[in-house]
Amino acid sequence: MAESAEGCSSPEARQFDFWLGEWDLSWPAEQFGGEEGTLQTATNVVTKLYGPCVIEENLAASDGAFQGRSLSVFDTKEAVWYQTWVDSSGSYIALSGEFDGEKMVLTTQPNAFDGETRVNRMVFRDIADNSLMWDWQVSTDHGQTWSDLWNI
Repeated sequence: MAESAEGCSSPEARQFDFWLGEWDLSWPAEQFGGEEGTLQTATNVVTKLYGPCVIEENLAASDGAFQGRSLSVFDTKEAVWYQTWVDSSGSYIALSGEFDGEKMVLTTQPNAFDGETRVNRMVFRDIADNSLMWDWQVSTDHGQTWSDLWNI
């Protein structure tokens, strides 16, 4: 990982800074079995941890039914972002990726799920000062095509 805090201040290591802050999130409730035409909501607090080196996320659904946390860090040697996600449903997800100037894309390694191989990814896009779109997606054909699971 990063060799020193100085490396954590490089322009590449600050690519995820767009995410810092307190966010009000919403997504179509039907994506998780809720009523069609309604929204589910959450708050997400994203801060720096351990000086400038680590991005910490704390997500909490407004109804209290779901909580999640991630830690993200830029590896200066490999020039790659790494993120680890855990949540109140017992999920653990390890992702890696990069920022291409317009969007941040973090992807998992292929994994077996219900008898098929899946790759998951998060895409942060349409990034503006106080808004962004955040898509969780899945591919069953090794990343050739993607389907949305969760659009925040």
